[in-house]
Amino acid sequence: MSLSETSALVSSLQKELRRVIIGQDQVIAEILTAFLAGGHCLLRGVPGLAKTLLIKTLAQAVHLKFSRIQFTPDLMPSDIRMIAFR
Repeated sequence: MSLSETSALVSSLQKELRRVIIGQDQVIAEILTAFLAGGHCLLRGVPGLAKTLLIKTLAQAVHLKFSRIQFTPDLMPSDIRMIAFR
């Protein structure tokens, strides 16, 4: 994939995410940076900031499966790994 094709893809993803998520341009840019670099993100914030909607929309835009994990004090690593194998 050429640089211009990659740039067009990123612009398209940003446009799609901004269509659904309003006013979170910096978060969208940072999520896409981590996603395209193969990294990880931890989204933290008070309820109502569209964290789940952002990731669900990104997953739909790139045709990936979305699963949500609710972190609790008793969550074990095996609980997370089991979700990946469903």
